[in-house]
Amino acid sequence: MQTNESGIPTGPIDREPLDYPAPGVYPDTARKAEILTDVFRAAGVELGAYDDRIATWLAQTADWSTFAVVTSWVQRAAQAGTEDGR
Repeated sequence: MQTNESGIPTGPIDREPLDYPAPGVYPDTARKAEILTDVFRAAGVELGAYDDRIATWLAQTADWSTFAVVTSWVQRAAQAGTEDGR
């Protein structure tokens, strides 16, 4: 599985992504929030107050695998939109 520098998968995910940055070592809540903010910014997603609240909730509550998959969807959707000229 290919990942970006933040450990977010960059393509389809066929197994649980547990390798950030090494197996058994995962980012804390603050780092997950930073990763998610960076992905939203790169995707051109403008967040409202409630969006921000839910993004914070996701960073606080999701385990790494769930967080990585959801974040990967945003990243890949933005990439697909760019490639399709959207």
